[in-house]
Amino acid sequence: MTEPVLEVSHISKSCGGRLILDDVSLSLNKGELKVLIGPSGGGKSTLLQCIHFLQTPDAGEIILEGRPASDMGRRHINVFRRQIGMIFQDFNLFDHLTAEHNVAIALRKVKKQSRAQALNRAREELARVGLADKGDLYPAQLSGGQKQRVSIARALAMDPKVMLLDEPTSALDPELIGEVLKVIADLSQSGMTMLMATHQIGFARHLTSEIIFMEAGRITESGPPAELLSTCGLSRAAGFCAKLNQLMGRG
Repeated sequence: MTEPVLEVSHISKSCGGRLILDDVSLSLNKGELKVLIGPSGGGKSTLLQCIHFLQTPDAGEIILEGRPASDMGRRHINVFRRQIGMIFQDFNLFDHLTAEHNVAIALRKVKKQSRAQALNRAREELARVGLADKGDLYPAQLSGGQKQRVSIARALAMDPKVMLLDEPTSALDPELIGEVLKVIADLSQSGMTMLMATHQIGFARHLTSEIIFMEAGRITESGPPAELLSTCGLSRAAGFCAKLNQLMGRG
């Protein structure tokens, strides 16, 4: 049996006396795209942040390619984090840097590449996400969809083993969502291992191997899209998606 690239084992997290994640476990095999759905406040973003150690879990273990993060200790957790790319809702670009320098900066600061090496790789990754002609532009000169694609290029430049995407299209105008989803679909088809929180149910239905429904800090349902989102199903996940589609004018 193939060992998962990423395992989340019995993760729990509390904040301000409230339990945010309650004994959450999941795994990702190489090349899989799994999607987290569920109501706001259900724990999706906190789970992704705990996997990336932007928040430290109170209990449980994150395991990457068979090695628990706890084996690295606090001093070396950044070594673990470099192997996991994280895409946020709000891009997190440096306003004073061009697109190519936003991508190159981590290569220079973290991987200690030369300026020429880092910029060459940055241009390659910008081309990969369809922005070969935007490298000299600053974030203020880019659309929301272009900014998000720059952030994806930045993550890819670090050669991550897993990509985490936290509602990557939620801050975008409707006409810009498609360009970002296309990049994510291309990455999935090229074999990138990804875990994505999203409300883009149509996208999830066609590309993911498994949909994971989270509510009140727990995984309450999971399964293949055709099974979990069946129109004749009576599951909480199916009902949630039906209401979401109605709000988006698809039902």
